Amino acid sequence: MRVLLKASMDTERANEAIRNGTLGKLIQETVEQIHPEAAYFTTDEGKRTAYLVFDMQDSSQMPVISEPFFLNLGAEISYTPIMNSDDVQKGLSQLGR
Repeated sequence: MRVLLKASMDTERANEAIRNGTLGKLIQETVEQIHPEAAYFTTDEGKRTAYLVFDMQDSSQMPVISEPFFLNLGAEISYTPIMNSDDVQKGLSQLGR
């Protein structure tokens, strides 16, 4: 299932990760692990935030993906099922007329 992972990082913990060089490594390892079709980095409500769109094969991936963000960055994590335009068209075609 295609999902949107949102990771909002605690500012002080992310600052420290930048200082000690681990933030870039954590992001790189996550990208290599999940192979996102899109990855965006911005701020949201004053926090460094990553948005990663990827195909989650099984919900058991959630702890493996989330824990490094929780443990190292004090991040708030959310997963949201999402669709692209092809998915929407496929779903609409299945509606009764």
